[in-house]
Amino acid sequence: MSVVDIEKEKKYNKWIIALSVIIPVAVAALFGINLRELGFDVKPLMFLPPIYAVINGLTAVVLIFAVVAIKNKNRTLHEKLMKFAIVLSVLFLLLYIAYHMTSDSTKFGGEGAVMYIYYFILITHIALSVIVIPFVLITYVRAITNNIERHRKIAKITFPLWLYVAVTGVVVYLMISPYYA
Repeated sequence: MSVVDIEKEKKYNKWIIALSVIIPVAVAALFGINLRELGFDVKPLMFLPPIYAVINGLTAVVLIFAVVAIKNKNRTLHEKLMKFAIVLSVLFLLLYIAYHMTSDSTKFGGEGAVMYIYYFILITHIALSVIVIPFVLITYVRAITNNIERHRKIAKITFPLWLYVAVTGVVVYLMISPYYA
């Protein structure tokens, strides 16, 4: 890799760091704000959880198709699918925040082993959803700066992390959905 390629990549590092901090902090901060409790006359957006669960599921499918596309040497399709996966993830975040800013959190009602399984999946889902942000951004930057070898290296880590987050998002929804009010 040339010095020019590394310099192209480095110019994005400040953005990667900033977004990797700002996104989880903003989500956490907004998650704790309930507009109704602040006196705003908004209806709870109770219809959103199944929608953002579908978005998570669709993200998983898109990620798998993107890997298949690149393994079949279809770079153009791979690029389009990966950009679509990023758009889906941003849409998920927006809907997730909107739901939690207008609705009370739902408590998991399961007991015994199911409760431990649920919380294990939820905690790993949340932790990895934060961890995957810089991986996605770095992987994307390495692609758009044409640092393909470095892109491939990190994509081998990013893909399973992102796929796990997308799939477990659906699993968490399915496990908690019986307890929505």
